[in-house]
Amino acid sequence: MYRQKRQRSKTLTVAAVAALVPLAAACGSEKANDSDGGSVGAGGQRITGVQWSIDSVTVDGTTHQAPDAAQVRIDDAGEAAGSTGCNSFSARADVDGERVRLSDAMFTEKACDKTPVDFEKSLGRTLTTGSLTTENDGDRLTLTTDAGDTVRLSKAQDASLYGTKWAVDVPGAEGQESHPVGKDGKGDEKGDEKGGAHLTFDRDAKTVSGRLPCNRVNASATVSDGSITLGAPSTTRMMCEGSLMDAEKRLLGLFDGKVDYRIDQGTLTLTSEDGTTVRAVAEK
Repeated sequence: MYRQKRQRSKTLTVAAVAALVPLAAACGSEKANDSDGGSVGAGGQRITGVQWSIDSVTVDGTTHQAPDAAQVRIDDAGEAAGSTGCNSFSARADVDGERVRLSDAMFTEKACDKTPVDFEKSLGRTLTTGSLTTENDGDRLTLTTDAGDTVRLSKAQDASLYGTKWAVDVPGAEGQESHPVGKDGKGDEKGDEKGGAHLTFDRDAKTVSGRLPCNRVNASATVSDGSITLGAPSTTRMMCEGSLMDAEKRLLGLFDGKVDYRIDQGTLTLTSEDGTTVRAVAEK
C-alpha cells in the first residue's frame, strides 16, 4: 500500500535529492529485454532510455493532472527514476515485452505547495501496484494496472541550453535556503532569498548568470562543439551556512575554464577537465 509522510522541507525548488524513504514494497521477477539495446512496448516503440513527461494519472475514475515538471525515465539497466514535480523517486524496473513492474520504490519527503498531495498519492499507488501494461504510440505512452488505473506520459523534448533556467543538483548542500550574514552577524534582508542553485545561459550576450547555493554569479560563456568556455566568475559576497559555502566552492570550480556539456531532454550535464560532473534539470 502506498504511504507517504509529509513534512516541511527547507526548500521547494532544489533539485538535490533528499533522504529517501520507502514508497512501496512490490516484488517482480521479470527481466528487462535488452536484445535490441532497449526495451519496447506495444507498437514497437521504446520504453527504456526515454525521458517521459508525466501528463496525468487516473485512479478509480478520477483523473489528476500532473505538474509540468513531473517526469520519469527507465534506463536499460532496469532502474527507474523521476519526479512528481516536487519529490524525487527511484525504483527497480523489470520490463518484459508489453509489461513493466516497478519495485523497491523510494521517494523523497519534501512538501511543495504547487504539487497536489492527491496527485502524488495516486501516482505512487498506480506505479507500484504491480505489473503494468504498456501501450505506446510514437511520442505517447500509457501504463495501465490490472484494475484499469492509468498513468499517461509523453516523450519530453530536449531543452535548449539558452534561455532555460537550469536547476543545479548540488551534492552536499543541506537545503538551499540561504540566510546571508553581514559583518554585524545579522541577516541581510535584501539577500535573504529562498531557492535552489540555478544557471541561465544567454546566447546573444555569451554569458551565464544565476545563483549558487549562496551567492549570485555572472560569467562569460562561449559555446563551441559540445563545450563551454566559462570565464572568471563575478559573485556577490554573502556568507551562508557551512554546507552551502562548501557546495558553492565546488560549483565555482567549474568556472574560469572549459567544460563539456550534454543535454538529454531535460537534463544538462557539465563535465570539467578534471572530471568533475555537475547535473542540472530544466525548470518549467
